[in-house]
Amino acid sequence: MSALNDRVVVITGAGRGIGRAHALFAAEEGAKVVVNDIGAGSDGRGSDGSVAAAVVDEITAAGGTAVGSTADVRTMAGAQELLDLALATYGRVDGLVNNAGVLRDKMFANMSEDDWDAVIEGQLKATFAPSRIFAAHWRDESKAGRQPSASLVNVPSTSGLIGAVGQTNYGAAKAGIAALTVILAQELGRYGVRVNAVTPVARTRMTEDLPKIGEMVAAPTDPSLFDVYHPGNVSPLVGWLLTEGCPENGSVWYAKGGEIRRFAGWSYEWTVDKGQRWTIEELDHEIRSRSAQAADAAADPHN
Repeated sequence: MSALNDRVVVITGAGRGIGRAHALFAAEEGAKVVVNDIGAGSDGRGSDGSVAAAVVDEITAAGGTAVGSTADVRTMAGAQELLDLALATYGRVDGLVNNAGVLRDKMFANMSEDDWDAVIEGQLKATFAPSRIFAAHWRDESKAGRQPSASLVNVPSTSGLIGAVGQTNYGAAKAGIAALTVILAQELGRYGVRVNAVTPVARTRMTEDLPKIGEMVAAPTDPSLFDVYHPGNVSPLVGWLLTEGCPENGSVWYAKGGEIRRFAGWSYEWTVDKGQRWTIEELDHEIRSRSAQAADAAADPHN
C-alpha cells in the first residue's frame, strides 16, 4: 500500500481513537506521520506525553516513519511548534488532519461558561490555530514558486450539522468547523491546498461513555462479524482526501463502517418574494400555509 508514499502528514489528537487509527493507516500507506497529542482527558484536562509516543512506537515497530509531538494546538504557539517540528524533521508538510477535540456535555440551561469556553477552544480553536499556521506556510511556499499539493482535513460532527440534545457547545463548535472548511476551500485553493471534512461515526472515548450510545458502538462479541463502529473504518476516506491526486475540495463527508455519505450543505427549501415589505399578518398567513403544505407532503409522500 503506497497511496500516501512519502507524503508528510500531520495529525492532531492522534494518540487515541480515530486519530490514532488515522495515524496508523497513513503510515501503512507510506506517509511520514507527525503524531500530535497532549494526552489530555476527553474533557481537555490534564496531559500525558506517553500517549503520542506510544503511537509513534507502533508505527516505527511496523516499519513506518513517525515523530511525536505534544504541542498544544489550542494555541497559536503550539500550532507553530507543530509546523516547525514537521519541517525540521521532514523538510515539508503535505497534509494536516485537525482531529484534536474535547467534550463536555451538559444541558444548555445548566452549562457553565467554563464548559462552553473549553469546548469551543478544544474543538473550533484547535482547528483554527493549526489551519491558520499551516495555511500561511503553504501560501508563502506558493508565492515563492514552490506550489504545494497539500490537503487539509477537518472533523465536524452530526451534532453540529444535524443537532444533538445536550451538546450545544460541542455542536456549535462542530458546525463552525464545517463552515470553516467550506470557506477555507474557497480561499486556499489558489495556493495548492484542498480543504475537506469528514464527520466520523465510530467508537471513541467520547462515544463509549455516552448513555445508550456506548452499547450501540461496542465491538461485536462475534469476531467474525464486521465491526461497524471500529475507528479504522473512517481512515480510508481521510487517507483518500490526503492523496496528491484527490480532486475534492470544499466537501463535507460522513463515514460509518462501510457507509459513505456526502453532505449537501445548507440550501433553500422555498422562496417567496412579495416585491415589497411584508406585514406581520401577511407573513403569518404565508408561512403557516407553506408549513402546512410541507407537513401534508411529508405525511403523504405519494400525494
